[in-house]
Amino acid sequence: MNQFNIYTAIDLLNEKCVRLYKGDYDQEHTYNKDPIFVAKRWQSLGAKYMHIVDLDGARDGKLVNRALIKLMVHELSIPVQVGGGIRNMDALQTLLDAGVTRVILGSAIVKDPDFVKAALQKHGGDKVVLGIDCKDGYLAIEGWLESSDLKAQTIVEQFQEYGLTRIVFTDIDRDGTLEGPNIQALVELMNACPDTQVIASGGISNLDDVYALKKLQQTHKNLDGVIIGKALYEGKVQTSKLYADDIYN
Repeated sequence: MNQFNIYTAIDLLNEKCVRLYKGDYDQEHTYNKDPIFVAKRWQSLGAKYMHIVDLDGARDGKLVNRALIKLMVHELSIPVQVGGGIRNMDALQTLLDAGVTRVILGSAIVKDPDFVKAALQKHGGDKVVLGIDCKDGYLAIEGWLESSDLKAQTIVEQFQEYGLTRIVFTDIDRDGTLEGPNIQALVELMNACPDTQVIASGGISNLDDVYALKKLQQTHKNLDGVIIGKALYEGKVQTSKLYADDIYN
């Protein structure tokens, strides 16, 4: 059986650790003003993979928190994947040089698809992941402030020939809501793209949601794992159980 991966989320905004509700920057909740402390704390409690999003960068179209992210990676001994505001090869290379394991490209899918293709061809699907954040079934970009006419399956098909092997799929309408993941949309995407590993994101409310996704992996081998943020910060999921070996294996 495939390993089921837990990605612990840290969203950065104004150098603070925050969560947004459905991607709305006007509905921001600050959980801690020291993201490095938070990252080290999650690692000490058992986190095995960190998922960092530069929300300033996603909104502004450039990598804003590169210095902070570099410090966070330096302080951690676990793999880190980073998304938000990565729009050119220099920004991507800066993160990889800083020790980031994977770089997640989102808005560039629409804004500069040639860059995405070149990044995949140069670094491969192990290093370059696409962040497909959908609202009402369609990709949202620029920190989820703009919509597009692209669907997730179309995006996967477009970039597979350039080396795409893994995506992060977020249902924006579930993100930060604690309403549970959109299983139907996730299953439809995995069925349509069986050769692409999918990391589920958005809506995790409790440990039952995590186990439901783990069980889903039995029939959908291309489910890589899940990203968890708000449920951790709100104490809806106990870290001692979340990071237990029976979930990963």
